[in-house]
Amino acid sequence: MQDTPAPDELLGSVIDFLRDTVVPEASPRTAFQARVAASALELVWRQIEFGASGEEVEKQRLIALLGVSAPLDILNEQLADALADGTLGLGAPGLVDHLRATTLEKLAVDQPHYSGYRAALREDADARKED
Repeated sequence: MQDTPAPDELLGSVIDFLRDTVVPEASPRTAFQARVAASALELVWRQIEFGASGEEVEKQRLIALLGVSAPLDILNEQLADALADGTLGLGAPGLVDHLRATTLEKLAVDQPHYSGYRAALREDADARKED
């Protein structure tokens, strides 16, 4: 295995090639497809960059919230079941914070330029300044 180029460098090079070379020189249909491909690669890049660490943080919050340890998908099922059957409500300590944090973490990967996501980050930053 080689140390360089790193996966992020490889992805960045392909994204730049698609956006800077293919899009300007391609037919409108191919240019559109190249932009879609570049966006898909950026999503993969963000998943690699944030995915594993974000999932571990989410899992730890769920363990604290539910009081059990299990794989992340099982914990999410248990949370959904507890919300659906009323065992857990919005008043449960840490629930709203967990839901907000998880949503923001997923948006950071999936839609980092989404205006609602950006507004929520600003709200969080403003709230931290007030503390």
